[in-house]
Amino acid sequence: MTHEEREDKINKAAIAYSKFMDVVLPNWKEDPNSKDTPKRVAKMFINELWVGLYGEEPKITVFENLDKYTGIVFQGNIEVKSQCSHHHMPFIGKAHVAYIPSKNGKIIGLSKLNRVVEYFSRRPQVQENLTMQIHDYLTKILGKNLGVAVVIEANHTCVSHRGIGQESTMKTAKLSGVFIEKDNDARSEFYQFVSNLK
Repeated sequence: MTHEEREDKINKAAIAYSKFMDVVLPNWKEDPNSKDTPKRVAKMFINELWVGLYGEEPKITVFENLDKYTGIVFQGNIEVKSQCSHHHMPFIGKAHVAYIPSKNGKIIGLSKLNRVVEYFSRRPQVQENLTMQIHDYLTKILGKNLGVAVVIEANHTCVSHRGIGQESTMKTAKLSGVFIEKDNDARSEFYQFVSNLK
């Protein structure tokens, strides 16, 4: 979006949110702390919480695998801050991501794995979809690779703050390539990497 398009969306969202507040908090305009809340909330969603819907995909530079490395490339404990699409409540946790490049494939910088997770986290979705989005995007940008693995473990406030009202942790995983081959140790090695982070 252009700057003008983004501002127009923020202004329209602020008007809509003020109508919502009129229903649930009829006297909100009498509270000086709430005076600019509709605009603040609109900016927060569009510029921060859901920026993954509106911003460009992260620019990921890939490099030739000059050393012909075919071991696991692993990045663990990547922060996940997202919102479920059911109640728009936050879920917060960690992602563990790995891939195995082919001898003639591509590699990417470790910080770029963080950028991919951050980009897809900043939108409303269920955790299963987030796991798939990260996996599929890495598969696409890495081109020829031997496998990609993504595990996410997160606590959902839609569980802890409403409904059953209990703390719990959800785990999701998407593995492909050698990570799901029966006669390959990559899967167990990946999960060993994850468990060693504890």
